[in-house]
Amino acid sequence: MSVQRWTAPGRVNLIGEHLDYNGGPVLPIAIDRSTTVKARTREDDRVRVWSAGRDASVEFAVASAPGDVQGWAGYVAGVVWACRQSGLDVPGVDVVVDSDVPVGAGLSSSAALECAVALAVVDLVGVDLDPIDLALIGQRAENDYVGVPCGSMDQLASACGRQGHALLIDTAPERPTVETVPAHWVEDGLALVVIDTRAKHSLADGEYANRRRECEEAAGLLGIEALAKAGPDAILRIEDETLKARVRHVITETARTRAATKALRSRAWAQLGTLFTASHLSLRDDYEVSAPELDIAVDAALEADALGARMTGGGFGGSIIALVAAKGVDAVVARVEKAFADRELTAPQAFVVAPQDGARRL
Repeated sequence: MSVQRWTAPGRVNLIGEHLDYNGGPVLPIAIDRSTTVKARTREDDRVRVWSAGRDASVEFAVASAPGDVQGWAGYVAGVVWACRQSGLDVPGVDVVVDSDVPVGAGLSSSAALECAVALAVVDLVGVDLDPIDLALIGQRAENDYVGVPCGSMDQLASACGRQGHALLIDTAPERPTVETVPAHWVEDGLALVVIDTRAKHSLADGEYANRRRECEEAAGLLGIEALAKAGPDAILRIEDETLKARVRHVITETARTRAATKALRSRAWAQLGTLFTASHLSLRDDYEVSAPELDIAVDAALEADALGARMTGGGFGGSIIALVAAKGVDAVVARVEKAFADRELTAPQAFVVAPQDGARRL
């Protein structure tokens, strides 16, 4: 079979951090940084994967099991495994991966890879999958093959993205729901700036899993299935100070996400910016997933008159986003760069993003 191409974008979460595994709402966008996959079927039962910029390939059996393939190729193997677990008869395949989604920046490079490979595999098999089902294959690969206990937001944003829109994702149902929300900040003279602090993070290093376990423990103490469903009095019913702080973040972040959705619909940009900043403070103080580089970048962006700024993604490093007047982008970036230089930190990388379409065949 001839070589064909598929692509899937990274994502920026506008707000709703750490809610996808707590049954709460999230509000991401797909961005114009993406992973592209070239693939063709083989005559045997092997999968061979190349990555642009790497001389060596990785080869494994179609029937590989969790633990068989490590490193970046494990995400590809995980998708093949998850497709087979879903009942698809997956053939051998050659896969070449290229991406401009920064790794470790909190922009879901792994979800972009998973969704691009998943779409390639199901297309080669000849199956037409709903984008939500495609995303859930990617999530299963990351949870059960790679071993990262992430929620579904990243894959849903990559699979379901729509140009000019954010996605309001309700993660509470057994099958998530996705609603598009018009995002008009560009037309109103604003820009959403991503600043990659270059402080690398790994969600597999234990802290992400610790937060999830803490939330599950708190939900159990409260007698509820999902922590985002807790009422305002839940904080008073938790004695442990750490769990109390986690509950406070989930409750307030859920309220902020709903308010941000209304602000986005009504183009209330100052309000949206205020919600961004409040979200960051909650992630820093109550959820404790920020990092010094993230806090420095947020503070510097606000000093340069950003309407709001917050870390985006799982935390412990990665990127911030800042909502900025388009004419003020350079000033914000310069202020952040100076703050990093003054502290002898690695220079950050900044770029502007806007909502893009999700995974698709090229």
